[in-house]
Amino acid sequence: MSLTLFSPAKLNLFFRVLYKREDGFHEIASLYQAISLGDTLTVSLAEDDLLTCTDPNVPCDSSNLILKALDAYRRQTGNLFKVNIHLDKNVPMQAGLGGGSSNAATAMWAFNTLSSRPVPEQVLSEWLGTFSSDAPFFFSQGTAYCRGRGEKIENIGKLPDTQLWIAKPQEGLSTPLVYRHCRASELSQRDPDQFLAELISGNPFYFNDLEIPAFSLMPSLARLKSQLLELGFSHATMTGSGTAFFCVGPKPSSQIPGIDFYPASFVSRSNGNWYEFPSV
Repeated sequence: MSLTLFSPAKLNLFFRVLYKREDGFHEIASLYQAISLGDTLTVSLAEDDLLTCTDPNVPCDSSNLILKALDAYRRQTGNLFKVNIHLDKNVPMQAGLGGGSSNAATAMWAFNTLSSRPVPEQVLSEWLGTFSSDAPFFFSQGTAYCRGRGEKIENIGKLPDTQLWIAKPQEGLSTPLVYRHCRASELSQRDPDQFLAELISGNPFYFNDLEIPAFSLMPSLARLKSQLLELGFSHATMTGSGTAFFCVGPKPSSQIPGIDFYPASFVSRSNGNWYEFPSV
């Protein structure tokens, strides 16, 4: 038996860092959105475990979140089935797009489906939250207000679709490094609930508190944001810990050397189903 599933990337339409917690993590409030840019994951029952990937830069050892999901599922259920997993990678790495976390969530869904779905989705999400802050989001309906480390999830109704482009420089940033340089006490104390209300009402104000530490670590990102706005996009905001930006509006005819652009739109999933492959 085999499953081939879409593994969507995510955006943080707004991202507030509230404070640093006693456990070392940062308390956040963010509106997450699944998008049509994504990977393809194929999971098949097999005689031995094997993980392969089209991108040679993706590790296929125990550090990969897919294999962490497999280990968690086995430990929690006692089901010791073997699988072959192939990842067709399209989401750029170190981008703030949650590609690895999405892969883990998609794999967890696949393992449970191949086992005739004995485990409720909420429990699968909780297992993912033990090793990934972003992965539980993908068990939402695709648009969710996330708090805590990202694991406290409130589904929000579908937002109006928006013409988007993802702009990704070649350089990446480590998420732990960005957070180590984040000083929550020095950030503007903006009310995330207010920004959520404005987004839902159709008056979006996109922002990301992590732009401040990311730009200090990589000043070229601040220059890139200015360049994107100069091209004519109405908004250009970094997603997650970077280095990708989501840009609102049609893609200009001009290019920026060294920057890859990916078209994107909002996607969602229905109860009891995984994300469908976007129509071409």
